[in-house]
Amino acid sequence: KKTQKMSAPAATTTATPSTTLLPLELVDKCIGSRIHIIMKNDKEVVGTLLGFDDYVNMVLEDVVEYESTSEGRRVTKLDQILLNGNNITMLVPGGEGPEGA
Repeated sequence: KKTQKMSAPAATTTATPSTTLLPLELVDKCIGSRIHIIMKNDKEVVGTLLGFDDYVNMVLEDVVEYESTSEGRRVTKLDQILLNGNNITMLVPGGEGPEGA
């Protein structure tokens, strides 16, 4: 009787599983879509993502900036901005901002 030796499957250490979504991959999927960005200061930004770099600096268009002040909320509309990624706390893909909650 011939027996076949079963070997354990080789461990893979290279590619991530297809179900894993890396942070920059998620941001890349948001290009052309609306995104809600919560900043480290008392500001929130909602705009259409045009592009970003490895530091998550972002170019946004049709932007609405919400700033909490002692007098209340200040709303500023801007055509296009370059946002420094160092000040970002959270990104909400498809988010409508504080007024959409």
